[in-house]
Amino acid sequence: MKKQAVLLAVLSLAGAALAQIRADGSSTVYPITQAVAEEFVTRNPQVRISVAFSGTGAGFQKFCRGETDVQNASRPIRKSELEACQKAGIQFIEIPVAYDALSILVNRQNTWPSA
Repeated sequence: MKKQAVLLAVLSLAGAALAQIRADGSSTVYPITQAVAEEFVTRNPQVRISVAFSGTGAGFQKFCRGETDVQNASRPIRKSELEACQKAGIQFIEIPVAYDALSILVNRQNTWPSA
């Protein structure tokens, strides 16, 4: 199983420096965003960052309503979510930050895989 983890960032973040940045969405992407946020705040102590994990779908709802600045997603944005963002005038860029996979490893001395 291969899932793409994506981080959606609002274009406006690239322009003006914000005093507060709000991120929400996937619990899978949460640890990455939290680590980046902690490092960013270390270098930029005037900025406050809150990182939450309400799930990809719930996070997209908040993002498309303009309630958050960064959307963590463990899947691509759905057509309905994209339309909601467009209707609200929310513009974003999609930045893949990680990929995950499932691997099955078996010791050569095990006999059960060939049975």
